[in-house]
Amino acid sequence: MAIIKRENMTVKVEVSNWEEAIKAVGQILVDADDIKEGYVKAMIEAVRDLGPYIVLTPGFALAHARPSEDVINNSMALITLKDPVSFGSPNDPVKVILCLACVDQNSHLESLQQIAGRIMADGTIAKLSACVSVDELYNLIND
Repeated sequence: MAIIKRENMTVKVEVSNWEEAIKAVGQILVDADDIKEGYVKAMIEAVRDLGPYIVLTPGFALAHARPSEDVINNSMALITLKDPVSFGSPNDPVKVILCLACVDQNSHLESLQQIAGRIMADGTIAKLSACVSVDELYNLIND
């Protein structure tokens, strides 16, 4: 089973700032009926309120918010950006964004561990950001 579904991935997304980047990755899950718009707003508010804590490693951000009624299904989406954006983090600029939506505090932990192990491996962020097709991105994440 795929960690992230092919239809939940996009490459070389054009955005002008971090808020647009979060909206872009969140919109994938809105379109999939996995989250409501309120969850996208909550992800943006979390960064506004708490700072760029979602930028976990150089070039990579994990967009998420607290579980809420705006999450319909546990799901993930992944995008790469055509041009990196700044979140105001020492790990800027960000080129790869993973969106994580969870219905509760625990059900997502296994998926998060799987994806974290792959993304945090040396050189993976650079490989992901270099992908030119969704197929390439999908294979890199799910192989």
